[in-house]
Amino acid sequence: MPVSDHQLTQAWAEVLRLSKVQPGQSVTILTGAATHPQTLRAATMAAQAAGAVVSRVDLPPVNAHRSLSRDPLAYLGETPLTGNPAAIAALKASDLVLDLMTLLFSPEQIDILESGTKILLAVEPPEVLVRTVPTEADRARVLAASEKLRKARQMRVVSDAGTDVTFDLGEFPTISEYGFVDEPGRWDHWPSGFLFTFANEGGSHGTIVVDTGDILLPQKSYTTAPIRITVEKGYATAIEGGIDAQLLSEYMSTFKDPEAYAMSHIGWGLQPRCHWSTLALYDKEQTLAMDARAFEGNFLFSLGPNNEAGGQRTTACHIDIPLRNCTVSLDGEVVVLKGKVVEGAGQ
Repeated sequence: MPVSDHQLTQAWAEVLRLSKVQPGQSVTILTGAATHPQTLRAATMAAQAAGAVVSRVDLPPVNAHRSLSRDPLAYLGETPLTGNPAAIAALKASDLVLDLMTLLFSPEQIDILESGTKILLAVEPPEVLVRTVPTEADRARVLAASEKLRKARQMRVVSDAGTDVTFDLGEFPTISEYGFVDEPGRWDHWPSGFLFTFANEGGSHGTIVVDTGDILLPQKSYTTAPIRITVEKGYATAIEGGIDAQLLSEYMSTFKDPEAYAMSHIGWGLQPRCHWSTLALYDKEQTLAMDARAFEGNFLFSLGPNNEAGGQRTTACHIDIPLRNCTVSLDGEVVVLKGKVVEGAGQ
């Protein structure tokens, strides 16, 4: 359902308040060809109302000759900022960048964050943004769960569908997403409400079964039959099943990069205002599918890069797969039981 400019501007005002935007600070809005005009309009008005000095950097798209999809996460690495020192300098000079274009898994984003600039990504449709305005309670819940994950040295995930996989932990930091940026150098994504880390290099072993009804991203599709993924020494060494497995395997093979099969981030969703079913209500080009990534109680695992957490893999292929009905344990303590967040484990 469409939202009014007033509703969306109010939502932006709350997110900017939570992000501690102060009068006189520099807010730069990063836009591209796919930026939603209402989101841009509302973000601009809210930032001006907060007393910020507002600028806009608009950049042309790249990667069209490489990507098999219009999804901005279907090909990572090169961005419109690549080789553009003038734009990078403008963003580094900002207190806050509102990313309405999508900079993810890029060295430019890491460089900008290291300068102390905050970056907030917001590219979902306006009605999704309004439904998922973050709260202080979201932050508290995610940080409590993140503290458990940070201390853990092994994650085990099992399901009745056949998943039984373990991840050794400790080499990489835990990353918390709660929808706003309240500290210098922080990146976040509105909407969100989840946490993740990366397994130690070579430290993932077992079997993951993507069950019927689980979601493949960037395909933005619900699986019609199980996919069985064998994980050995940190890599998916076999992808077996019916047509969904074949489509996933063939898509990944187009990148011609063995690092595409490496385990990437692992974690679980904590956002009750995001829903597994929402993806079925949108055209694929309308959404980045953050509902699927953040819905409460999912186990989200990924294949591909780990440079977001300081690793060395920068493969252009990135697959996100949120699973339902899994049990997630940290050093033997259950934090998600068959798709339900356990009371006291991040609540």
